[in-house]
Amino acid sequence: MDLSQAYANADFIADAASYPPRWAADAAAFRDQLGARSLPGQAYGPAERQRYDLFLPEGTPRGLMVFVHGGYWLAFGREDWSHFAEGALLQGYAVAMPSYTLAPAARIARMTQEIGQMIAAAAARVAGPIIVTGHSAGGHLSARMACADAPLPHEVAARIVRVVPISPLADLEPLMATAMNAHLRIDLAEAGTESPARLARRPGTEVLVWVGGQERPAFLWQARTLSEAWDCDWHVAPNLHHFNVIGGLMRPDSPLTRALLG
Repeated sequence: MDLSQAYANADFIADAASYPPRWAADAAAFRDQLGARSLPGQAYGPAERQRYDLFLPEGTPRGLMVFVHGGYWLAFGREDWSHFAEGALLQGYAVAMPSYTLAPAARIARMTQEIGQMIAAAAARVAGPIIVTGHSAGGHLSARMACADAPLPHEVAARIVRVVPISPLADLEPLMATAMNAHLRIDLAEAGTESPARLARRPGTEVLVWVGGQERPAFLWQARTLSEAWDCDWHVAPNLHHFNVIGGLMRPDSPLTRALLG
């Protein structure tokens, strides 16, 4: 059975093609507006895409928020999402946004390792609590950072107080039956070791799963599956679809930003 349509978000969102270019334009304008408080292209490893952008608030940061982008582990980079740092910045948090090696050049397990490396690198530069979030495939990678086996130094993992996966892919096995798996190459072994819903949550890390009420049924299922597996809260944001569910990150007083930062 081909589940490609079940995970085809753009096919069910009006004017879906307009979102990526708008995101890229808004992100570039936001970086320009920040000026010296935008520190792009910080290295966390030797590979081309092992870079993150660090955005600083005015004054001493209250802590660090990490946002991991989506794109089914196949598309996009950190440069497309900068403006979604605004809400956290206005709340006094530094924000780190990584790129990571995409499929087919990398398997998902390697991406998990890279995000762990990136968080450790950013944590060395910003003191205080760490909050991790991400959207879609980035929701998966952010959820992996809440797992007991997350590839993080102990002292960094201990600083992660909250993880908020947004529209996450929590069980990878259904994706094996989609056309994109020709590039992702998920197999049963990797579905077992890289599906957050099949792994133990790290004790002491608060998790809230966030998803849009107008998302594809597959994403509502994925979100609920993670919340049930981890016995954590999940929130269905009414009237929001897969592309606009992250819009609240741009506002310091939105329900999403408040839930994220506590």
